[in-house]
Amino acid sequence: MHQTAFWLFLAIVAVTLVITYIASKKTKSTSEFYTAGGGLTGWQNGLAIAGDYMSAASFLGIAGTIALAGFDGFFYSIGFLVAYLVVLYLVAEPLRNLGNYTIADMIAARFDAKKVRGVAALNTITISTFYMIAQLVGAGALIKLLLGLTYTQSVLIVGALMTVYVVFGGMHATSWVQIIKAVLLMGGTLLLSVLVFAKYNFNVYDMFNAMKTATPLKESFLNPGNKYKIPLDTLSLNLALVLGTAGLPHILIRFFTVRDAATARSSVVYATWIIGIFYVMTIFLGFGAAGFVGYDNILAADKGGNMAAPLLARELGGEFFFAFISAVAFATILAVVAGLVLSAASAFAHDFYSHILRKGQAGEKEQMKVARWASVGVAVVSILLALLASKLNVAFLVSVAFAIAASANLPVILFTIFWKRFNTTGAIAGMLTGLISAIVLVAMSPSVWSPVEGKAIFVGDPWFTLANPGIISIPLGFIGAIVGTLLSRRKAEDDAKFEEIQVRSNMML
Repeated sequence: MHQTAFWLFLAIVAVTLVITYIASKKTKSTSEFYTAGGGLTGWQNGLAIAGDYMSAASFLGIAGTIALAGFDGFFYSIGFLVAYLVVLYLVAEPLRNLGNYTIADMIAARFDAKKVRGVAALNTITISTFYMIAQLVGAGALIKLLLGLTYTQSVLIVGALMTVYVVFGGMHATSWVQIIKAVLLMGGTLLLSVLVFAKYNFNVYDMFNAMKTATPLKESFLNPGNKYKIPLDTLSLNLALVLGTAGLPHILIRFFTVRDAATARSSVVYATWIIGIFYVMTIFLGFGAAGFVGYDNILAADKGGNMAAPLLARELGGEFFFAFISAVAFATILAVVAGLVLSAASAFAHDFYSHILRKGQAGEKEQMKVARWASVGVAVVSILLALLASKLNVAFLVSVAFAIAASANLPVILFTIFWKRFNTTGAIAGMLTGLISAIVLVAMSPSVWSPVEGKAIFVGDPWFTLANPGIISIPLGFIGAIVGTLLSRRKAEDDAKFEEIQVRSNMML
């Protein structure tokens, strides 16, 4: 067991539990539980969004993927960053103006049907669960390396902590854990990047030139095609990354934590700057790990490459810096999983239970009780699934969640705001088509099936050759929404509702 890391881990847990205790005193209503009462400022929410977004996939997964696959790993950095332009220009303000607590609220503002709300909630729970599996896989590998615990024990510890944050502190605790985590992560990543750059005399050319001999890939390290050898696979991945953020429930619910649409937009601007700087630094992390840790050592620590950044910190800064970076990664995971649990629990308690089962008649105390029990249920399911996915790279797992979000949520969000003819049948058809197609294609992909034992979850030949389903499932989501709309009867009241939505979605209130 690494003693320094152990005490730093305990310090982070202690701080976050104090935050949760303080937040629990403020969390007395569903509004406080779901959205912190809409009281965050633009810069606070911007930091929280960045903290939510810069996940284990970003810090652990991307660094490892760049170190092992070179240029192809940087696709994740580019895609995650560019995605915020879609959020900024198309989604942030309308979502804030039309919704209250969840994505389903926003869609139900135009289509007041239980089926629409139910399917939207199902999407939220599914996407959040996939994303959470990625964080728990990263946590399991990290704590196993540092503290000598088994993978199962590590996942259970993180699962228990994330449940405590949400059940007792709600969005207040989740937001402040994310803000603190964002500051720690940016500081640690900046210092590590400077140390790497210093090794190359602060010369970008020297750094890139050194990569030509640093790994078994040699000069091809700097070229695309090392990981994604099929051009369609590369395009599919990038489509999912760029379009997926605008459909991620745990990111979108953050726009309900501010008082108005203008603040929502400003929070996206803050987040974009922070996230942009961070993803530029992932180049230094990946290159540094490849150059100073070594290909074989990265694989020996974790087959998915998820420990590249902590190992780089040990190589350049010694044991204390290794412990600090690992503790920051741990804080990263805790913050993100708390947001994911909250988004899934909100969907179940607010959408399924309150609006569908109880038909809007559930009281405040009843809703709070259900939301807290839902948090426990979501956490348990995610932990069980994470135990089966221990060999997968967390960046890949997150890219799958992005593909589902882009396929199932984005078409309906955009058509709800911009297409006058769009109707209830189209909304349901689009969401279900995108969701089912993405999951089915992933289940048949090389990431789940491989003829080589140990490289995937199951042994066998994949039926679908692409690792990411986005290039198929995203168009299917849009097509499903269009066909469902055109084949169903147009109602006069739909036009009037669209006009109302147009006014509300563009109001600067």
